[in-house]
Amino acid sequence: MRVGLLQLRSSDDPAANLPVTLNHVRDAAGQGAALIVTPEVTNCVSADRAHQKTVLRPEAEDPTLAALQQAAAELGVHVLIGSLAVKTEEERFANRSFLVSPDGQIVARYDKIHMFDVEVSETESYRESAGYRPGETAVVTRIGDVGVGITVCYDVRFPHLYRLLAQNGAQILTIPSAFSPVTGAAHWEPLLRARAIETGCFVLAPAQSGQHEAQAGRPRKTYGHSMVVGPWGEVLLDMGEEPGVVVLDLDLDQVDTARRRVPSLTADRPFTI
Repeated sequence: MRVGLLQLRSSDDPAANLPVTLNHVRDAAGQGAALIVTPEVTNCVSADRAHQKTVLRPEAEDPTLAALQQAAAELGVHVLIGSLAVKTEEERFANRSFLVSPDGQIVARYDKIHMFDVEVSETESYRESAGYRPGETAVVTRIGDVGVGITVCYDVRFPHLYRLLAQNGAQILTIPSAFSPVTGAAHWEPLLRARAIETGCFVLAPAQSGQHEAQAGRPRKTYGHSMVVGPWGEVLLDMGEEPGVVVLDLDLDQVDTARRRVPSLTADRPFTI
């Protein structure tokens, strides 16, 4: 399978971000990618809840989603939208990932389960749950014969989720992110490699990167370094810090090879504590 990863530097203006995203998607498709994956909050990177209420839309009205559905159909590719920030029927938003098929239909949705509520330092803290409601359902979908487990960013710190996805058919794990520079420098690569090693899956981790322009509130900065990790834990791709597109071929036979060598997914033992 040939996959394309987008590394973005989305602002808090969805209308300005959309043409950039579409150009990258077309670029990846032009290079032969059959699956194109975008980062977390592709449509809007913002820390200002009041601004988000102004610019975000419900799923059925979201222009980024509609445009990427149309692009997938025009280009004949699968697009895994890492996530969009969308309004819900509740006060809080959803951080929602979508798999769009080559006919432009949404074939899977996943709402980020684990909220990024952390205090990285005295000057850097996040409370995602104040603005976003957590999801409750893990998702494994399929692209042809290939199982894809969909997750988002902070989920990467919860290994039991990935084990469950792999045991339920996932061969590829998607971990789109907008990672903090501090935690990214310390933990991003080790976490991605660990999830790949534990599950024998390919990990696709497209990321937001750099200083994000903001019309309202404090501007965010993200770590970047979009990665592809192989089932044996080897880093196949690191995009560094600049936005752009990279296309890579995955040999999915490597999933079975890794799992035969270390069959830990089928070696669970009951225990007590």
